[in-house]
Amino acid sequence: MRTFWAFLRQTARQRFLVRQAGRHVLTAWLAFALVLTAGAAHAQLNVEITGVGSSQFPVAVANFQNEGSAPTNITAIIRSDLQRSGRFRNVDVAGATVPETANVDLGSWKSRGADAFVAGSVTPNGKGQFDVRFRLYDTVKGTSLGGLAFTVSAAQLRVTGHKIADYIYEKLLGERGVFATRLSYVSRVGNRFQLLISDSDGQNAQVALTSNEPIISPQWSPDGSKVAYVSFEAKKPVVYVHDLATGKRTLVSNQKGNNSAPAWSPDGQRLALALSRDGNTQIYLVNADGSGLRRLTRSSAIDTEPQFSPDGRSIYFTSDRGGAPQIYRMPAAGEESGGAQRVTFKGSYNVSPRLSPDGKQLAYISRGGGFKLQLMDLSTGDVTSLTDTANDEAPSFAANGKYILYATRVGGRSVLAAVSTDGRTKQVLSLQSGEVREPSWGPFMQ
Repeated sequence: MRTFWAFLRQTARQRFLVRQAGRHVLTAWLAFALVLTAGAAHAQLNVEITGVGSSQFPVAVANFQNEGSAPTNITAIIRSDLQRSGRFRNVDVAGATVPETANVDLGSWKSRGADAFVAGSVTPNGKGQFDVRFRLYDTVKGTSLGGLAFTVSAAQLRVTGHKIADYIYEKLLGERGVFATRLSYVSRVGNRFQLLISDSDGQNAQVALTSNEPIISPQWSPDGSKVAYVSFEAKKPVVYVHDLATGKRTLVSNQKGNNSAPAWSPDGQRLALALSRDGNTQIYLVNADGSGLRRLTRSSAIDTEPQFSPDGRSIYFTSDRGGAPQIYRMPAAGEESGGAQRVTFKGSYNVSPRLSPDGKQLAYISRGGGFKLQLMDLSTGDVTSLTDTANDEAPSFAANGKYILYATRVGGRSVLAAVSTDGRTKQVLSLQSGEVREPSWGPFMQ
């Protein structure tokens, strides 16, 4: 192991080769070499909020009527979602239970400091399902802001709570919430790796894949029905697409050498990949069923980590063609269709590009006093450092573009973290035992 690390440190180019194009091989080496604590990991992520927004909207969410008849506490989910966002402050309701049909004294809730009030109910309908209803009020104007009604199974109660929180978020802040979206990530305990799919709060985790070999680089399809990832179960990195509803998976790329860094096109029909089949790692394009492989870059450098722009016209990628790793942009049809333009100029080592859903911002990792998450305004080139950690990697935007999920290390442990794009709201998501990394934030639910 010592000889291996000495080899990695020989030259900057070799380090880049291992960290980027060969980052997946490094992960495999470490998986075998590290001695990990034995024991089963608790699948649910624990969330610690370490910062809040500059201003918070005070909202009172009364206990939903008849909620004791349901196996899931929807009121608690709503309150937790609003608090985690950093944009809301939960006003104490002193145990009040208020149904959506009540004649609410909005003035009394305003006097308690709430600018908005939520009332609701959860009622068994006798058919094995629950009727969930709520109404949102503006206590300042003394008006109703509407509400929704759902008929759901017991298994759907959690996501219903998230949907209600999304409704509140959008009505009060004027932008879509992401509480009802999902996360994917990889947990590791001993020599067991699991690809997990959870709610946005890290709860309700479901296992998509278990392997004794590393699983890395999960990426959601645009419609949220599939996840592409890299598996080492064949003793080398191979790209698969996993259908979450059926559990069926498709082998997309098992070319000679490394098959890595899958990234979906916005229409969900193709994947950009980094392959070393012809020697140096380069960017390729392939159909989601594994057909139609086509090479997009033909440089003498290392080209890796492709990411489509939201409009599908461009691909951003990492390359050391200028002597050190930086982020470049080329036409989605390939470098021969218009050349590649350098995007990052601040810092000597910039990798892992991720585009915001509106295409206006670029998140990436920069080396300088450690590896830190950066955010660039693509219209001005202005760059903001978002974190105070030093081992950041794998950034992923929330579907509304307001938060970024990433992997890092805190207290000597591999954890996930989320930060708002203004840098004010921060969360740490960790397992009770084991380590977690390789995060990807899913799209809006269809």
